[in-house]
Amino acid sequence: MKKVVFLLLAIIVGFGGSQAQEVLDGAFIKETAPTRRVVPYTHVREADVFYYKRLWRTIDLREKMNYPLYFPVQPIKEIGYERISLFDLLKRSIEEGTITAYKEEDDGGQFRTPLTKDEAMSELEKEISSMSIDPETGLEVETSYTESLTADKITEYYIKEDWFFDRERSVMEVRIIGILPVASIPNTETGQTDKKGLFWIYFPEARYVFANNETYNPHNDGSRLTFEDLFRKRVFSSYIYRETNVYDNRILDSYVKGIDRLLEARRIEQEVINFEHDLWQF
Repeated sequence: MKKVVFLLLAIIVGFGGSQAQEVLDGAFIKETAPTRRVVPYTHVREADVFYYKRLWRTIDLREKMNYPLYFPVQPIKEIGYERISLFDLLKRSIEEGTITAYKEEDDGGQFRTPLTKDEAMSELEKEISSMSIDPETGLEVETSYTESLTADKITEYYIKEDWFFDRERSVMEVRIIGILPVASIPNTETGQTDKKGLFWIYFPEARYVFANNETYNPHNDGSRLTFEDLFRKRVFSSYIYRETNVYDNRILDSYVKGIDRLLEARRIEQEVINFEHDLWQF
């Protein structure tokens, strides 16, 4: 009898301990995002592509609409809940070997040189140099140290995308091909901030990671978007900085500056929209 009582007490204590460790922080368990499957792209034949245009865009994380890609700068981890920035998600996925990073070679992201995990992580390190006074000699000496880039240093993303009209389905469609995180790094020599593209990510490969990780929905906290939803539904603000043309896919900055660059980007975007509208008669 004593053994039975002791066994029951042990079970109750163990059950209580497990309950204390698994307290549900919320009204329900979030199960949708971790089990989401990627919706495959519709197969497109080359013969059915009636119109094609490749564009490169800048997603400025300083814009309010793009905050879900930037925040939180520190991962939020609670029981049954996790939310991280896009940069931290990319970094973690590269470390786990889930996605592959490709070297940024200033070629618009052609995915020529895949990086190993160590090579990709080295791109996230920056050497900072500064001048200080040696207290013993009184002379000015240069000191340097290495610092890892964090999510708060990422200010932009460049994306490469293809616009095409599929006459088999009679639809204009856009598909993102690549994404490049861009960091703003202070330059101690010039006193200005330099931009550095870290590495390209092949977007179709990253979709499987994006589909299982939530981002914040500012309109409804009970209906969270995944990163896959955000990009597929185009819930971000961006502007064109490069296009395919006869001048070797040149960047808009090479021939227009300031407000004229934004007007040129808008003209290119309107050109694509007008092409689709001109196909239909109302």
